[in-house]
Amino acid sequence: MKKNILLMVLLSILLSVFNLSAQEQARMLPSVNVKTLTGEIFNTENFSNDGKPIIIDFWATWCKPCIEELTAIHEEYADWQKETGVKLITISIDDARTMNRVAPFVNGKGWNYENYLDANGDFKRAMNVNMPPHTFVLNGKGEIVWQHVGFTEGSQEELIAAVRSLLEKNIAEPVKTN
Repeated sequence: MKKNILLMVLLSILLSVFNLSAQEQARMLPSVNVKTLTGEIFNTENFSNDGKPIIIDFWATWCKPCIEELTAIHEEYADWQKETGVKLITISIDDARTMNRVAPFVNGKGWNYENYLDANGDFKRAMNVNMPPHTFVLNGKGEIVWQHVGFTEGSQEELIAAVRSLLEKNIAEPVKTN
């Protein structure tokens, strides 16, 4: 009986944590060095989109669902940009053995996203990414407000819906200044 009560209390606490509003869940993007496809070091705190939403997608060349997701997004990305101003940033988690495949792969697919390499996994760990694809939406202040793991056909619609919802909230709620 005591085990059941303890389990119910623990479950209640967990559910309350997961039911926080998006505002309460928002957290800042960590500051971590990644590399561009040309090998230049770039700090993630410099990701920006002039106050508009950013999508960050962790992927790998060996991950079939990742490739399916980024291909599906690619087909609609120009329309998304026109409608919402969103920017997509991809973070390859290919390791040192496979990271030399990333640039030719991206170029072959024609993905015109901002692309970065996280070969030693520092950014992946800082973002608590365990398996790709893992996708995040950031608001215009650089706060993480939505995330999703995995991909199934049509998941890109859930992603753009999250961006649209974020924009609707920003229009309805003026930005507070101090």
